[in-house]
Amino acid sequence: MAALPLALLLATCGGPANDGTAVTPEDRTYGAEAHPQLLGSFGGAYAGEEADYVRAVGGRVATAAGLDGQCTFTLVNSDVVNAFAVPGCYIYVTRGLVAIVTSEAELASVLGHEVGHIVGRHAQRQERRSIWHTLGVIAVSVTGSDRLTRLVSQAAQYFGLRYSRTQEYEADDLGVGYLRSAGYDVYAAADMLGALQRQEAFMTVTRSRDSARGVPEWAMSHPLTESRIARARTTAQKTGLADDALPEEAERYLAEIDGLLYGDDPEQGFVIGRRFAHPIMRISFEAPAGFSLTNSPRAIRLAGPGGISGEFGGGPMRGGDVESYAQALVAHIVGDAPSEVTNGVATVINGLPAVIMQVQVAARNVSGGEGTVPLAIAVYDGGDGQVYHFIIASPPADASAAAVAALFQSFRRLSSAEAATLRPRFIRAVRVSAGETPDTLARRVDDPAPRALFDLLNGRRDDRGFRLGEIVKIVSYANGR
Repeated sequence: MAALPLALLLATCGGPANDGTAVTPEDRTYGAEAHPQLLGSFGGAYAGEEADYVRAVGGRVATAAGLDGQCTFTLVNSDVVNAFAVPGCYIYVTRGLVAIVTSEAELASVLGHEVGHIVGRHAQRQERRSIWHTLGVIAVSVTGSDRLTRLVSQAAQYFGLRYSRTQEYEADDLGVGYLRSAGYDVYAAADMLGALQRQEAFMTVTRSRDSARGVPEWAMSHPLTESRIARARTTAQKTGLADDALPEEAERYLAEIDGLLYGDDPEQGFVIGRRFAHPIMRISFEAPAGFSLTNSPRAIRLAGPGGISGEFGGGPMRGGDVESYAQALVAHIVGDAPSEVTNGVATVINGLPAVIMQVQVAARNVSGGEGTVPLAIAVYDGGDGQVYHFIIASPPADASAAAVAALFQSFRRLSSAEAATLRPRFIRAVRVSAGETPDTLARRVDDPAPRALFDLLNGRRDDRGFRLGEIVKIVSYANGR
């Protein structure tokens, strides 16, 4: 559907009126079923006052869109910068994105954009697919395991949903209208897009130390361009309102997110470059070059070149030994699909008893063709009553086999001293004292790239000074709440 004419958008001060079709009973059922699955896969819900704040701002935006009481807004416990929407008006924003925007109006613009996708029914206009599928993925034959289907799918649909340019523009336009109706600065939409663009640049600059994270998820599913940012500003200008004619609520925003967890959650482990380390479980592994890692409460998702996809997870040792666990794991993965264990070796890796297995699973692709899914599985006895495993689906190529073997060999236990160095960090809102400069404030940022992170968090592009008493964001190991 073409974007609505701008004049119509602005005349209604909030986009097209909700005619009752934006959120249907079928959509609500679908969203309610998908909600716990999405949270389980992508970090879980972040608890605390910040989550209540996101819900309150979201409720204000939903009312402006004519969806009062019909939307569920969730702050996701993930440092990946992203926001997305699921039919039924389930809106998700990560704490990673909340960290980089600089005002309540910018947060409202993120939520308003996602509500715009709901009102425009953009997800429904994509090909109807399972929540765990993307186009062209392999489907396990007959009554195969849903877990294996998820594994080879590489990513869930809605966390990486690609909208068309027309749909993005329509959501942008609707979002500006919702900002106006909700009483927020309409220029915040362009400011928010600028913040996301700065995040993209920050990741490029720091990629050498954080290469396993790749491009921000929001930028992948909502492409950022200078023309799109300029277009959002033009849309705001055509409202006839001056910049800052409506409030941004920057100070309130900074007060509300003071103490927000930043970066990795110790309960989920730390991604440090290509290395994953968990201070509580005291385990670590290193992904080969070209791999990306995504944290979640249930497992670490891995993706590599040439279609490599998999997960790392673990649980209590059941069945007596690592071999029994490995056999039970394979049975759970393949379900009723025909399969064959082509190789199984008991070994010791970095002092830990382990089993390495190669499994061929019969499958068919989306066009009905038959084939096999090759799985490489490694299981480790953690020595603490816990067992850990990798499950990797990859093409049977020599290059990928070598990368997967290196991954399996990298798993090890952390020493107490190593685990002690892995500490959580928090967003702190601090007031600028007399004589402080961007450089002196950046020295208070606990990060390998302190000035770059300070500039990102505070939306800075130059060395201009601060007003005495102005509130800025830093990142610190000490919460201080």
